[in-house]
Amino acid sequence: MWSFKKLQFPSFLSSNLALLVFIPLVLFSIIACTLIGPQSSSSFVSFSSSWKWKSVGIFNSYSLRSLSSYEELHEASSSFTSPFNNNSFRENLVVEEESTPHQPPQKEGGEDIERDESKEGEEEIDKNISNEGEEHGNNATKGVLKMYSKLERLEAILAKSRSSIREAARNGSMISNHHDPDYIPQGPMYHNANAFHRSYLEMEKNFKVYVYEEGEPPIFHNGPCRSIYSTEGRFIHEMERGSLYRTKNPDEALVYFLPFSVVVMVQYLFVPGAHDMHAIGRTVADYVKVISERHSFWNRSLGADHFMLSCHDWGPHLTSYVPHLFNTSIRVLCNANTSEGFNPLKDVSLPEINLKTGDIKGLIGGPSPSRRSTLAFFAGGLHGNIRHHLLEQWKGKDEDVLVYDKLPRDKSYETMLKNSRFCLCPSGYEVASPRVVEAIYAECIPVLISDSYVPPFSDVLNWNAFSVTIAVKDTPNIKKILMNISQSQYLRMHRRVKQVQRHFVINGSPKRFDLFHMIVHSIWLRRLNIRVQE
Repeated sequence: MWSFKKLQFPSFLSSNLALLVFIPLVLFSIIACTLIGPQSSSSFVSFSSSWKWKSVGIFNSYSLRSLSSYEELHEASSSFTSPFNNNSFRENLVVEEESTPHQPPQKEGGEDIERDESKEGEEEIDKNISNEGEEHGNNATKGVLKMYSKLERLEAILAKSRSSIREAARNGSMISNHHDPDYIPQGPMYHNANAFHRSYLEMEKNFKVYVYEEGEPPIFHNGPCRSIYSTEGRFIHEMERGSLYRTKNPDEALVYFLPFSVVVMVQYLFVPGAHDMHAIGRTVADYVKVISERHSFWNRSLGADHFMLSCHDWGPHLTSYVPHLFNTSIRVLCNANTSEGFNPLKDVSLPEINLKTGDIKGLIGGPSPSRRSTLAFFAGGLHGNIRHHLLEQWKGKDEDVLVYDKLPRDKSYETMLKNSRFCLCPSGYEVASPRVVEAIYAECIPVLISDSYVPPFSDVLNWNAFSVTIAVKDTPNIKKILMNISQSQYLRMHRRVKQVQRHFVINGSPKRFDLFHMIVHSIWLRRLNIRVQE
């Protein structure tokens, strides 16, 4: 009778057969992993692509997933800590590479001469990537790695900058120890003068911005250079000129600028008396859609390395027509209101400046403290509850605290600012007020009276050292609070206001450490806080 018997192979054949099966499987796995490239277990999907995101902790770490609602944005904003605060900076910053000695750009014949450090770093990265490609010995694999290395090279440059800033932050001195022919940050006006200076120098050396060319003026590539919205137009104009930071090569950019003007959109697209802003919001959404379809950079990061800028009150709301623009992108806004979704971890507070004539001639400077006869001054309309409360408490009721809704014809607004020791800066319908910068220009101590307002450059500047913050509920106690500030303390604050003044000045052609550069530096800091990967 025939019976089934288990088929057996000689021992040497069974071992060889196992190898013949196992080796091709291993080789197939290696090739598949190489072609697919590194992936993240947690990815975000926008349009048709995925994106890896990491917070590197220059600010307190945050998750893009946790910022999907107004409430969570507000919660994240309320816990904001300056990256240049000595206590938090060292704990939160991730060291990517060892820092290297840095010297500021040297000037010769009026032109900046950049060092070759970044090029040396790029050559080293290229060498490593080339070696990786040779190990695989596959031309297709080399192509994939070479494409990926463009972004990887940029992230390596940022990693080196983070390490350098962290190293500088360890210096507890209030004076920067970096050489600079123009300005040495120092004093308690800075959370960490040395870290700020190092960060600024790293920005000058490495930061590049790509400006999208889609769109036509006046709505795009344009903005007002006068009036209360002047900072919006001035920044767009300077960035379009391309003399500073701008690059024409999007592959070498660290951030991407969406050059639309909300102010001009309101002028051309808003119908007076209408009850909605849908036409403007749809324009913003369509613009981002065009950008995402024509370029790969928006989809690559979900807009996290993109920024827009607006000084109009409607700017924050209009960004909500594009969820990723609202939740992920860097929004540079005058209306820096945390109760309306402004998140200082990723958004930038833009100073509001009212340039009536288009320049600052006659606005800068003021008499010495001994010649300032008025304790506190404010003049402005009844815009919002805070001003209504202020006028109700102080209008015409005290000779030391002069509060007006309409300034008498025989008085000059600029002269009143310069003759006052303290200038009251209450919020109007929105939190931002041009009076903050007007006070700094006039060398008058700003008194901030607002709710949910994030002052400009708070990640670098310690506003408590040169301004006074009064809670809205303490408005009846303004005089008492200001009178309790000693003469010596007032004189110190006055000197500090004069020193930080340079950071708020608008120059026809930007000068180092002025308003334009400080706005760019704030954007640079937000870019340092993320890592983008293919």
